Amino acid sequence: MKSLPKRWLFGAATLALVAFAAVMVSGALAGAKDTPGAAKGLGQLTGLLPRDHLTTESAIQVDLNKETVRLPLYKGIAYKGTPQQETVWYVLLDASDAGLAHDLGVNYAPKLANIAIGDPEAVQTVTLESPAPDQNKFGQAVVDFQGAPDFSPTRIAEPGPTGFPLAKFQPGAVAGPGYSPFIRIAGSDVVYNAPIVATGDGPFDVTHHTNTGDRVLGVHIAGPQQPGQYEDSWVDMLFVKGFDAGQPILYLSTDAGQPLTSVLERSTYVPALDKAAYNGGDDFLGSARERLFGFVNGQTGPDNPNAQGFVNLVKDGHASEDASAGNTALIDALRNGGDLLNVFGDFPTLSDPRHADAYSPLWDAQLGLWTDKAVKAGLNTRQTDEVQVFNLAASRPDLITGINPATGQPAPYGATGVDINCAVIGFTDKAPTANLAVPLPNSQFPPR
Repeated sequence: MKSLPKRWLFGAATLALVAFAAVMVSGALAGAKDTPGAAKGLGQLTGLLPRDHLTTESAIQVDLNKETVRLPLYKGIAYKGTPQQETVWYVLLDASDAGLAHDLGVNYAPKLANIAIGDPEAVQTVTLESPAPDQNKFGQAVVDFQGAPDFSPTRIAEPGPTGFPLAKFQPGAVAGPGYSPFIRIAGSDVVYNAPIVATGDGPFDVTHHTNTGDRVLGVHIAGPQQPGQYEDSWVDMLFVKGFDAGQPILYLSTDAGQPLTSVLERSTYVPALDKAAYNGGDDFLGSARERLFGFVNGQTGPDNPNAQGFVNLVKDGHASEDASAGNTALIDALRNGGDLLNVFGDFPTLSDPRHADAYSPLWDAQLGLWTDKAVKAGLNTRQTDEVQVFNLAASRPDLITGINPATGQPAPYGATGVDINCAVIGFTDKAPTANLAVPLPNSQFPPR
């Protein structure tokens, strides 16, 4: 079996991954004659996603033509009272308390309560300002953050000779001192997923992203509120596609604990997340993570219904380019299957509450490396279900192995030291309700 070149690495924990899948609406079915083969099985591909397909209920809309989710945008201040003080803008995606999550229209993620175990910097404590009635008749109180991302670096994702591994890479956004997207309001134990996606008072650069996240494609700041009315500020963000329990899903990647991961994910590099509780943890005591399954060397090609993985993203997903509303070639490529198309573990719509409530936006990457035997026989096919992937890894090491991030060599299947903040947005066909297979003995823990 061929190993991957050593330039893949950036230290033992810089391996990366991403995740995606695709969509469609109002009668247009995935796999229709006017869609490329790679888009087959990705659900609704055009129009607006029906609201009953959302898990993040506060989302204003999901535009499948533009590959964007429009989210309410909230104002904050970072580094208040210092020379570095600046206005910041953030979104709300998840909460560790069920009642508050339901009230805010975000995902319930109880595992987030564990995120600071052994890694206190993975959560930043914030404060709420207390506006007078004349300052705020109706709306969000300003949040004071300890830190913020620096969006000014230029994102670099230079393809290698075969696309991936990348020949050169650099994150386009890096956490400043004190920053984590996971926050706890002083006086409360609830942990929220509240990533900052823009800084400053505008104008906002949504083309080269010098003051916005690399997935920000549009920003609207509301004017003065009219009496008795409320107008949202909002942000349009490029979503990601993937699978869960055999169904196509959408999610939003905002942060990662490793440099290369953040490049591929178009997210903010947050070193504090690298040790969040904990590598290899999922349904174990004290874990804040959920499993995500990526594939290094899956099949490629816009007309290939089995396209999936890192090489597919770099070759067919315009990974080296800046994402913007005007870059329609990139948007269309992602919409039609040019993504990593990773597989998620637990999801909020799963029928068994044990699995629905095990959802977390902090994904622990399990990476698969197809063997030469699998590649030559065309058995490196698209995967869509967690249990099927586990069963494959447990029973067919001649077809798929794990990978050692430090060497690019095959390794036992399992966690790779990669974690990503990926809040789920919804699903594009049917809601994921149950896995497609029964787990093989000893293929995972705890028994399903």
